[in-house]
Amino acid sequence: MDWQTVLALLAVAAMAGWIDAVVGGGGLLQLPALLIAGGSLPVASVLGTNKLAATLGTLAAALTYRRKYPISRKVVAVGGGTAVVGSAGGAVVATAISSDFLRPLILLLLVAVAVFVLLRPRFGADGPEGEGPDVQRQAPERHRVAWLVLLAGGGIGFYDGLVGPGTGTFLIIAFTSVLGLEFIRALSTVKMINVGTNLGALLVFAVQGQVLWVLGLGMSLFNVAGALVGARMTMARGSGFVRSVLLIVVVVMVMRLGYAEFA
Repeated sequence: MDWQTVLALLAVAAMAGWIDAVVGGGGLLQLPALLIAGGSLPVASVLGTNKLAATLGTLAAALTYRRKYPISRKVVAVGGGTAVVGSAGGAVVATAISSDFLRPLILLLLVAVAVFVLLRPRFGADGPEGEGPDVQRQAPERHRVAWLVLLAGGGIGFYDGLVGPGTGTFLIIAFTSVLGLEFIRALSTVKMINVGTNLGALLVFAVQGQVLWVLGLGMSLFNVAGALVGARMTMARGSGFVRSVLLIVVVVMVMRLGYAEFA
């Protein structure tokens, strides 16, 4: 891999880190760039390298958000734990089957997300003061939320290990809905769960020897830098900024997946 290609990958990693920190979806840039630059590299090696950069970048964003918005330890323990397991399972399956059959389903999900956000202009823009994952709830409601967190973490984690791009976006929508928080207040918790979805797959690829460590660590540095800038911009501009970027990213994802499916 020549130095021009490496520099291009580092620039893409920084941009992907910024997008991922704000609203998720950085894999839509980073993974295709790696696939193109990797040429004859095994797909598993590309996926593993992508996961290394994504894991560290997402962790940097989560820790940045945590300084202003506390992380819900209960939600992270339940959702993050199942996310690690689900992601590892998805990565194992990814080595055995093609993920092409998932494209139509992902496309439908993304269209549904865009319609949902457009039709509910206040969704994620504000939340009742004091509400969130750790408020005192009635027992049935606590159990319902716990099951939803469990299913969302494991299901989206499995998707992340199997395919990947768009995971952060799905997590933000799912956990903002489940926890009843505005976008920006949910980001610290969501990003820690996103670390779990990345980590599970990374462990599987690392054990299989499918991580290009030198390239991956170099991309990680730039991914972290982009994530730090994105997280600080988000905290400065608020939930309206996140909602706008979310819609833009979802539209781009729909166009890209639609082109791949029907072109």
